[in-house]
Amino acid sequence: MNTIHPVILCGGSGTRLWPVSRKVKPKPFLPLIGDETLFEQAASRVAGDSRFAPPVVVAGPQHIDLIEEQMTGEHRLIVEPSAQNTAPAIALAAAMLPADDIMLVCPSDHHIADAQAFRDAAIAAAALAQDNWLVSFGIAPTAPETGYGYLHRGEALPGGFKIARFVEKPDLERAEAYLASGEYSWNGGIFAFRAGYLLEELAQHRPEMAELVAQAVAEGREDGTRFYPAADPFAAIDGDSIDYAVMENTQRAAMVPADMGWSDIGNWAALQDALSDEGDEAGNVTRGDIDLDGCSGVLATTDGPRVSVVGLDDVCIVIANGEVLVTTRAGAQRVGKLPGAVNQ
Repeated sequence: MNTIHPVILCGGSGTRLWPVSRKVKPKPFLPLIGDETLFEQAASRVAGDSRFAPPVVVAGPQHIDLIEEQMTGEHRLIVEPSAQNTAPAIALAAAMLPADDIMLVCPSDHHIADAQAFRDAAIAAAALAQDNWLVSFGIAPTAPETGYGYLHRGEALPGGFKIARFVEKPDLERAEAYLASGEYSWNGGIFAFRAGYLLEELAQHRPEMAELVAQAVAEGREDGTRFYPAADPFAAIDGDSIDYAVMENTQRAAMVPADMGWSDIGNWAALQDALSDEGDEAGNVTRGDIDLDGCSGVLATTDGPRVSVVGLDDVCIVIANGEVLVTTRAGAQRVGKLPGAVNQ
């Protein structure tokens, strides 16, 4: 098999885990679970394994210093001139790789508890990608989540399945039916592609985007381990996600099942769930100077003042960077729309 190149995507504005995560230091660069940051975990999952090349990181200029500080090993950094969503970012990396090499696209801000299961799924996905399948990781669902897209499994392939259809975020009733059927997986945003074939498919479904990415690379410049695509053609791209631009249009969409303790840490409730091993018998998770009395399902974290909570259930309380956030677990998905999060 040809070399597998991890491509780590660093984007986002740090709003959903506000006030701990901020635009100047968003979620990927914080040690939310364990001592390593999520970005460091993404890089270390494939480090020291000869089947994987040193990573390619795609990020905006505002995060270069954080990346260089946290990425100590060999790597390549592609500096996006502007944020244009995942399809152009992934296409940039594809255009910089040998056409027959496999790219393993990984968000930088996800948590994966079982690194061996991740590597096993990556090898299976790479084998399919070698045969010109565009492969998504199908995350084993553990609950009827309404915040994720779903993949419906089709006919079997070696090591995986065709994707019969992509399903947008469902309501609770449909999510429960998907979970009960056993035929659906979460769409976790992790992919394997043969670099040249991805660019062929992009040219077919988004020809203007493909042309502008090629122009941005052709007119870009090297600076040591960094590559700067040309800003003007890249800014002219009508940005789109890789799902909408390619995956939902191709006839060659496949998936590999992955049961690896995955979470996108998409809000405070999701972080509480990922930290459940640290919780007490009532499901409370605390960090810092916290006193709880008669509480259950509470996440409470403070970077300074003592927090005392009496008789509350299923709430998240966060004190960080001079800000205070209190939300129910159910309301945690709306944190990113608060004025404090938006107007940083």
